[in-house]
Amino acid sequence: MSKIIKIGTRDSELALWQATTVQEKLESLGFDTTLVPIKSTGDEVLDKPLYELGITGIFTKTLDIALLKGQIDIAVHSMKDVPTQLPKGIVQVAVLERAISNDILVHKGAGFLESNAPATIATGSLRRKAQWLHKYPSHNVVDLRGNVNTRLIKLIENDWQGAIFAQAGLERIKLLPKDAVVLDWMIPAPAQGAMVVVAQNNDDFSIKALKKLNDANSELATAIEREFLRTLEGGCTAPIGALAQFEDQTVHFEGVLFSLDGKQRLGIKKSVPIKEAEGLGSKCAKEILSQGGDKLMQEIRNENSALH
Repeated sequence: MSKIIKIGTRDSELALWQATTVQEKLESLGFDTTLVPIKSTGDEVLDKPLYELGITGIFTKTLDIALLKGQIDIAVHSMKDVPTQLPKGIVQVAVLERAISNDILVHKGAGFLESNAPATIATGSLRRKAQWLHKYPSHNVVDLRGNVNTRLIKLIENDWQGAIFAQAGLERIKLLPKDAVVLDWMIPAPAQGAMVVVAQNNDDFSIKALKKLNDANSELATAIEREFLRTLEGGCTAPIGALAQFEDQTVHFEGVLFSLDGKQRLGIKKSVPIKEAEGLGSKCAKEILSQGGDKLMQEIRNENSALH
């Protein structure tokens, strides 16, 4: 018996692009599918910064509920939005081949980057904000929420000099400006540029279908980065960046933790043979915690709880 796999997705242009990509891959393997777009809380509450909402998985929660209720069979996510601890009953099945993981600056003229002139940059990410302020302490960073299209419109409407986006997101929906500045000095969010597909842990049919889409290298790299995040954060939103890359049979890992104002930076770089990659993210995070990261994480928790 063949069933129609119901693919759950957020209803933004980027989310629909991602879900359609998964749909095309499954259908090319002979599976029948249908898309089920669902509005998420994260898309609806646009007047508060994400960290003030105090919910991990704000973009994934609505889809998780639909999945557990059986309204959808699988859900497609930007992996960086997915909490490191999945809800009971839901399992990660496939990480698709990862796109580029860089952040980029969309701007109205990049001359200000060379001068010491004051500038206002927009982002809703604590990680991007902290790294920007670390490099450009005289700049002002304002909060920017909404899906990619909404954020691009807000940039046009406001007198900001620029806004920070994930390069992969803008490339996927063909909105990447030719003059965008690649921020190759900024460490991306763990799993940035990767798409993940989840299913119910007892849905053998969907799990078997999805396993054919999994990319082993992308799965390993994102696992290392997310392990680093999980070991550091303990459920708290913090400015954390992580990137694992492969070269020959070696994995190169870089991880960072910043204070919210960007003034403090704790970083680590490690290269190990791929066969020794297990536990790498956790080891690196523990090193950062032992070098003052535990104290910094506590300060971030205190500052975050003061906001709620």
